[in-house]
Amino acid sequence: SGPAGLSAAVNAKIRNKNFIIFGNKNLSTKIEKAPSIDNYLGLYGISGMDLKQHFVDHINSMDIEIDERKITNVYAMGDYFALANGSEMIEATTVIIAIGTDSAKSIEGEDKFLGRGVSYCATCDAPLYNGKEVCVLGYNKESIHEANFLNEIAAKTYFIPMRNTLKNDMCDIDDKVEIIENKPTEIQGEMLVNKLNFKDDSLPIDGVFIIKDSMSPKNLVPGLELDGEHIKVDANMKTNIAGLFACGDCVGRPYSYLKSAGQGLTAALNAVDYLAKKDK
Repeated sequence: SGPAGLSAAVNAKIRNKNFIIFGNKNLSTKIEKAPSIDNYLGLYGISGMDLKQHFVDHINSMDIEIDERKITNVYAMGDYFALANGSEMIEATTVIIAIGTDSAKSIEGEDKFLGRGVSYCATCDAPLYNGKEVCVLGYNKESIHEANFLNEIAAKTYFIPMRNTLKNDMCDIDDKVEIIENKPTEIQGEMLVNKLNFKDDSLPIDGVFIIKDSMSPKNLVPGLELDGEHIKVDANMKTNIAGLFACGDCVGRPYSYLKSAGQGLTAALNAVDYLAKKDK
């Protein structure tokens, strides 16, 4: 729900396609924080909050609604894609990925235990941890709400603020959630996660929920080709998987709102072209 995804949605709407845009109704926190944006053509000297409001007004005028279900996996099934939200599967003929980037580096063991005790979505996977002990590694405000939700299901919930900016929001966390100030170094286990390590200590745990603004593309889409940490695309925003497109910061530098919006348009038009050829 940043400039790339919103631009793709606007252009899919203009071309009269049926689509769902998954994201956050608050759009992008990165845009909100920008004091002044000087290189967005026609909107020079605008604040991030004002640019965000322009985006909101635009999608509202076109009756585009953002679906806040969190997609944790995208599977290429040949003629279609299956998008996973917990146990729910949503089918699509084509997919555009516009997940942005997150500066947070993976913790050792994060990739290894994904789906075996490591999760990126509490509302998706919380029922698996009924009566168990879990830990939330929080990188954003959403992580506090996820910890409170988990605390209603798990036997014990721990919360680790991974960014100092979260400390102003800690007053919203449930009193029964135990806050740990120490930063983890490694997620360990055998078949499943059983331990979270710190520099001089460890915590026995059944599950680790990592709540950040975006997840690694390689964890989101099996078989997706990357160029370093970014998704590899051609000039038409096509990935190595037929019918799968990507745009915005997740495909590489420069990280720019205007570039992302242009790539969203390109991805949408080429997705429409892909559908037309498929229909023929």
